[in-house]
Amino acid sequence: MSKDKVYIFDTTLRDGAQTEGVDFSLEDKTKIAKILSNIGIDYIEGGWPGANPVDTKFFDKSLDLGKSKFTAFGMTKKTGFSADNDPGLSPLINADCKTVCVVGKTWDFHVKTALGIDNKENLNNIKETAKHFVKNKKEFLFDAEHFFDGYKNNPNYALACLKQAYDEGARWVVLCDTNGGTLPNEIGEIVSEVAKKIPGKNLGIHAHNDTENAVSNSLTAVLAGARQIQGTINGLGERCGNANLISIIPTLFLKKTFKDKFDLNINKKKLSSLTECSRYLDEILNKKPNKNMAYVGGSAFSHKGGLHVSAVKKDPKTYEHIDPKLVGNHRNIIISNQAGRANILSRLENYGIKINSKDPKVLKILEEVKEREFSGYSYDGADASFELLANKLLGKLPEYLKVKNYIVNVKKDTDLKTTAEVTFIIDKKEVKCQGSGNGPVNALDNAIRSNFKKVDKYYKYLTDLKLLDYKVRILNTGTGATTRVMIESTDKSGISWFTIGVSQNIIEASFKALIDSLEYKLFKEKAPENLNEK
Repeated sequence: MSKDKVYIFDTTLRDGAQTEGVDFSLEDKTKIAKILSNIGIDYIEGGWPGANPVDTKFFDKSLDLGKSKFTAFGMTKKTGFSADNDPGLSPLINADCKTVCVVGKTWDFHVKTALGIDNKENLNNIKETAKHFVKNKKEFLFDAEHFFDGYKNNPNYALACLKQAYDEGARWVVLCDTNGGTLPNEIGEIVSEVAKKIPGKNLGIHAHNDTENAVSNSLTAVLAGARQIQGTINGLGERCGNANLISIIPTLFLKKTFKDKFDLNINKKKLSSLTECSRYLDEILNKKPNKNMAYVGGSAFSHKGGLHVSAVKKDPKTYEHIDPKLVGNHRNIIISNQAGRANILSRLENYGIKINSKDPKVLKILEEVKEREFSGYSYDGADASFELLANKLLGKLPEYLKVKNYIVNVKKDTDLKTTAEVTFIIDKKEVKCQGSGNGPVNALDNAIRSNFKKVDKYYKYLTDLKLLDYKVRILNTGTGATTRVMIESTDKSGISWFTIGVSQNIIEASFKALIDSLEYKLFKEKAPENLNEK
């Protein structure tokens, strides 16, 4: 049986750019557009030429986006102007692209309140805009703004707006849940009714996430007849965001309800690039990835409870709805005070450590983890520190950085100055490292790494080390409270690792996490051992 084609329309660079705190540069837009075209997205909406200098310049140059259709955004002509003379439409005609997506009002409340014109004039603006672009040989999409609210208030008028665009040659008429308040059952009912007037092969859905239903609404619309889905990478967008294409695309490919009925132009092999795509956008925006995001999040295939881990080891289908490799993700076994022997064995296996499940060292590691977590440690998220601990208890961790003592001095005169000195015993010799910085952790880090030039055997391994994040959590109240510090580090590989330190002294907790970070870097680089007498 032949399958219907579902088309994917990405609006990350336009609607996603309306996210609070997001401001794409021209370079950002180019990079993201290339990533989307590599996946095989059908339509890539680049922005609104004429609305701002970046978007205007973005459409001045010809982009090679393969089979993806580079799309410009705009709005219907204004009352009082002909389509030929409307200053808002001319940048779309002149844009270096063959496809335009134009938004127009379809809720009579908005026509009166926002535009200040009558319903008839709005219909004429939609009609003349559609005719204008079709005449100029542009593939024309009509975004029916506020359609679902408009339909619930005045269905005849909302449908009349759609018909004006469709009858004048619109390739797609896209039903927008602009305020994001429509629920899946309403979406299904309304799209089914609209599909009786306008063929589903010309209908799209544009859902916002204000009730956490944008993905559900998009998928429901497809089942009801729509054949185009508009959305963004990671659900980026104004207020609560847009429909998340990173969740929608694998659902269309992998879930029986959809894969048996629909085809995509996207190559299924590109599914494995979705996790990388999601995290690449976060990297551009300098955001931490959402660990709980479906399919691609760092926690999407994480297992913490011992019973769960034991079952997953026997057959991943016991607690995983898909193989994480299909979307470029991976399984993560969490080590915590809820861990069982299976958690420890699975994690050791990930490190390439083969050990008999009945070896008493496995129980030793488990007991040590639980004891440490009782005192404030949390290896749920501090993978590097756990790997060091496990290898140490197994006798597989070389000695690298033997600390004799350290001093941190914070002095306030005209300015606040922080200096640090750390004394190591390296190859039976004292090595003093001194430095200053913005606070005690930065001063300690600068002291250690800036002075390790004295120790050639380690310095070359640490030159590309960068500290990305530093988090402090107070575990109980009072000035003598236990403090937990988590440090995120990375190097030229681009892979991050997390280390932890716990103490009643915040500087001591920070120092422990910092030393773990340095030792983990040396360990993974297979640096030579510190030749002190044992």
